[in-house]
Amino acid sequence: MNRTTRFTTTLLTGALLAFPALSTELRIGLNDDADVLDPAQSRTFVGRIVYTAMCDKLVDISQDMKIVPQLATEWAWSEGGKVLTMKLRQGVKFQDETPFNAEAVVYTIQRNLTLPESRRKSELSSVEKVEATSEYEVKFTLKSPDVTLLAQLSDRAGVIVSPKAAKELGANFGSHPVCAGPFKFVERIQQDRIVLEKFADYWDKDKVLVDKVTYLPIPDTTVKLANLRSGDLDIAERISASDAESVKNDPKLTYADIIGPGYMAMYVNIANGPRADNPLGKDKRLREAFSLAIDREAISQIVFEGTAMAGNQAFPPSSPWFDKDIPVPARDVEKAKKLMKEAGYETLDIELQHANNTTQTQMMQVIQSMVAEAGFNVTLKSTEFATLLSEQTAGNYQLSRSDWSGRIDPDGNIHQFVTCKGGINDVKYCNPEVDKLLNEARTSTDDAVRKQKYDAAAVILNDDMPIIYLGHQPYAYAISKKVSGFAPSPDGMIRLLGVSKK
Repeated sequence: MNRTTRFTTTLLTGALLAFPALSTELRIGLNDDADVLDPAQSRTFVGRIVYTAMCDKLVDISQDMKIVPQLATEWAWSEGGKVLTMKLRQGVKFQDETPFNAEAVVYTIQRNLTLPESRRKSELSSVEKVEATSEYEVKFTLKSPDVTLLAQLSDRAGVIVSPKAAKELGANFGSHPVCAGPFKFVERIQQDRIVLEKFADYWDKDKVLVDKVTYLPIPDTTVKLANLRSGDLDIAERISASDAESVKNDPKLTYADIIGPGYMAMYVNIANGPRADNPLGKDKRLREAFSLAIDREAISQIVFEGTAMAGNQAFPPSSPWFDKDIPVPARDVEKAKKLMKEAGYETLDIELQHANNTTQTQMMQVIQSMVAEAGFNVTLKSTEFATLLSEQTAGNYQLSRSDWSGRIDPDGNIHQFVTCKGGINDVKYCNPEVDKLLNEARTSTDDAVRKQKYDAAAVILNDDMPIIYLGHQPYAYAISKKVSGFAPSPDGMIRLLGVSKK
């Protein structure tokens, strides 16, 4: 090697040391901004998307909607179904480098059950105690058999957090969450971005193929798609159905969708504070009239290009849990007017709040027009999604429109919304007979018995109508061709292990 070659090689080596390999960043456009990033307190769908990258759970859900290992490697029920024993993964660290073990699981579950701000209490209400039986084994003892517990542990109730960080931050854990997932928290600027970076000591780190993930809330689907096409985004979740064909025809983009187990609904304030004191909240005839004035099939065609499924229950008509004796009602404006007249009204003013994303706004405008024909004068109130949920919790609404992403066990679609002490019962509906049926459904391992309970509850709920179900939409994505390895999940989560970017 001559002197010039040696000199050039030295310069190149120095340059490589001075300028390390460029990191890869995956930028994901979300429909809304997440609420608090504390698994015990949060309730937004997009928050769950962030947790999927940041926080591992005891168990996860596979592409075919089966429960699979994550932080727990195996589990077994005792005879009688009152004890669940889980063996835990060894060699796992939290993102603050503290060890994951049975004591961390016990701490997290107890935190979910006792933190005053926790929304996981009803999901874990069957748990009498949880204890560490060895360094890597935990035992759940239940008050009564609860077949739904595993499904709950595949969601936020099963996210295990660092005890050290949770103790230090208390109810402010969401300001700097620490979990055991593939990406760790870096920063969050409300309404702007959530930034995560690769956790070098993740237990399955060979499948983490990008260095950084940035989530950007962009409610306007047109703006979101424009950002994707300009290269400012790599993945756009829940794109508008009207954009699907355009994405499919774009050589730089890939389109993907999948039908989920959730639903679209409107929540009626039945007994949540002073704003429940209104005719719609007090008279179920008016709620039925409002429902009958809506053409659910037309909404699917107009708003979702035929991709959505009309519905009137917590389960889609394609689900084995759907009660076929309560079919999706056809629009009946005359019957709606008759019910209004029986209730003493020719017209009725209603304020309907909804999220400020494109699809929901369009849908609410269509419904506003439909129900006007029956005499309902609807004023639309558009708001940011996390604010909408906060207003629902506080009872500061009359009628509120939001989605539920759905769960693999039917209990997750209904119990916490309509039981008297349900963690997400923002309507404050309370019927002891519904509580009895849904609590009994939790205790049986026989699906036929459970189906009878859910059907009986559906009859009561369809009559009382605290929630007006509208239908079921697909999760649709637009993805840059620079991204590979992404597959839509049936629960709507964005799973990033194995996803890479050129």
